[in-house]
Amino acid sequence: MQYLWMIVKGMIIGITNVIPGVSGGTMAVSFGIYDDIIHAVTHVKSEFKKSSKVLGPLAIGALIGIAGFSYFIEVLLDQYTLATAVAFIGLILGGLPILWKSFQKSKLQENQSLNFLHVLFFLIFFGIVAWMSFADTVGNGAESISLSFENVLALFLVGVASAAAMVVPGLSGSLLMLILGFYYAVIYTINQFNAALSNFDLNTLLPFGTLLAAYAIGMLVGIILISKAIDYFFQTKPTYTYASILGLVVASPIAILTNTSAIADLQSGRSIWYYLLTILLGILCFALTFALGRTEDTADTIED
Repeated sequence: MQYLWMIVKGMIIGITNVIPGVSGGTMAVSFGIYDDIIHAVTHVKSEFKKSSKVLGPLAIGALIGIAGFSYFIEVLLDQYTLATAVAFIGLILGGLPILWKSFQKSKLQENQSLNFLHVLFFLIFFGIVAWMSFADTVGNGAESISLSFENVLALFLVGVASAAAMVVPGLSGSLLMLILGFYYAVIYTINQFNAALSNFDLNTLLPFGTLLAAYAIGMLVGIILISKAIDYFFQTKPTYTYASILGLVVASPIAILTNTSAIADLQSGRSIWYYLLTILLGILCFALTFALGRTEDTADTIED
């Protein structure tokens, strides 16, 4: 059952990573497995068996989420924007009690009390997400991209940057790609590669496969680099790391509301039942994340 729950969590994390404004890292925090993932990535060589038990089910779930639900999420965001946004906000906020408990636990272990630096780090990282939420995005139209050395290098660097953002809670890799102007270029590359693969079109498969490989390698490099940095801070400055993550997570609803048409949907004059169901959906998603986070917290307690 533990592996099954990890697959479910991986599915939700995979879905969130393709939506601008929503952070897969935030969902990992909300589920109470963020530090486990960071530790597994940074110790995959020395603790391969233990790391694979964490990363394996999550990777399976993430692939299922991205491949199987991305289309439906796009439809939901287009037709039921407010309800979908509130659902994600509920999923994120449901993990705050677990995150706060981890912060309090780390303070006790370090024999610290809440101080000015905790508040400062919280505000700084809250401000980073808030700034990204309102930052101007470029390249909002459908873009194409061709095979060239410059584009291969660009997609590699974009992969590094977006992966780093995906790993850090509260930062959306998709939103960062929008700001950099490469979101639709990457989506175009993925769609062209999938179409060529399904039609066995080698002339199209080779160039877009090369571009996609550059992006994927960049993501792998970004994940490894940022995971090592975060693992270092978890080991040496846990209370300040948790305070920073709290700031990132608390600001996430701002990113979701500003990067979707949720406000316009709220003002569209829909049926009262739609708004009531939206509130109910948010509460249910809050409860789901809280329950999933509790299962992970309980499992950790039993192991301890």
